Amino acid sequence: MSDTKTINRYSTITIILHWLMLLLFVAVYASIELRELFPKGSDPREALKAWHFMLGLSVLILVVVRIYGRLTSITPPITPTPAAWQTLAAKLAHLALYGIMIAMPLLGWVILSAAGKPIPFFGFELPAVVAENKELAKSLKELHETIGVLGYYLIGLHAGAAVFHHHVMKDDTLTRILHKH
Repeated sequence: MSDTKTINRYSTITIILHWLMLLLFVAVYASIELRELFPKGSDPREALKAWHFMLGLSVLILVVVRIYGRLTSITPPITPTPAAWQTLAAKLAHLALYGIMIAMPLLGWVILSAAGKPIPFFGFELPAVVAENKELAKSLKELHETIGVLGYYLIGLHAGAAVFHHHVMKDDTLTRILHKH
């Protein structure tokens, strides 16, 4: 007789981290988009930019925790098993999401450093990681913004795929990350 049981959902900590990361993404994007409502140099605009930086760096910290969890925990199988191409597409999309969660905060840190600006982090100022170089800051800012736009599409694709799997494929892709069943 086997003592192993089938795991049909992610661990509670994985579920919490997943949804916390979503909230952080919303806050990071919202803070940088909402800054446009205020004049350049105004206190509200500068505060929103500071929140963008701090929340972005929080994503970097939490993604390290998520990667550790992903490497040390069991990923529940999808039932029924999707086609191989769907599994590959999901793995590539997840890899791209993790890439964004790592690259974007690091790029932001380098941009602020190269621009000679402070790097705020909840009452602390982080050290610059590169010497001041305005041209580098400008180039990397464009890259950061482009990846940010791609992030909108990737997050939308991720959410859309989950809904598609739930309502069309009728598998448990979505419910594995929502609740116990």
